[in-house]
Amino acid sequence: MYLIAGLGNPGREYDMTRHNIGFEVIDYMADKHKVKLNKLKFKAVYGELIIGGEKVYLVKPQTYMNLSGESISEFWRFFKIPTENIIIINDDIDIPAGSLRIRQKGSAGTHNGLKSIIYHLRSDAFPRIRIGVGAPQNKDYDLADYVLGKFTRDDIPVMEKAIVQAADAAETIVADGVDKAMNRFNRK
Repeated sequence: MYLIAGLGNPGREYDMTRHNIGFEVIDYMADKHKVKLNKLKFKAVYGELIIGGEKVYLVKPQTYMNLSGESISEFWRFFKIPTENIIIINDDIDIPAGSLRIRQKGSAGTHNGLKSIIYHLRSDAFPRIRIGVGAPQNKDYDLADYVLGKFTRDDIPVMEKAIVQAADAAETIVADGVDKAMNRFNRK
């Protein structure tokens, strides 16, 4: 059993913002597999499917980014999902826009959603797919405004490609393991 959670903020005003790229991946996967994200429980909307013979929950926490761990930990406790089977998809400003970085485990860095998940799971031993959204050109720019800002017209094709790659990476982790996904999708 696996949980694939895309991080983001609930509400239409956050659609297609940098911080919600995880939600976009979950929406893409649900559409691709014809899964309805219509279950509401554990402070999340979610749906279920089978990938590589494994039951998978596609999850969009509805707690706002900084409290994502509340939702993820409720799934973890209820379904007794091993932490190594919890795949988190999130934005990362330290990676060039459109690039992916997959890790088996590790610190949250500056990402508050990951900090919340690590705190609530009491572990950092879960795979994560970080999607680069770039950093603001102006170093004086407010970081919160940047990550809550919408993608530019030029960014959209790059990010659409990243969404497809992140979905493929998540499916690869479930079907073939995180090492295969890292070898295939982590590029310099």
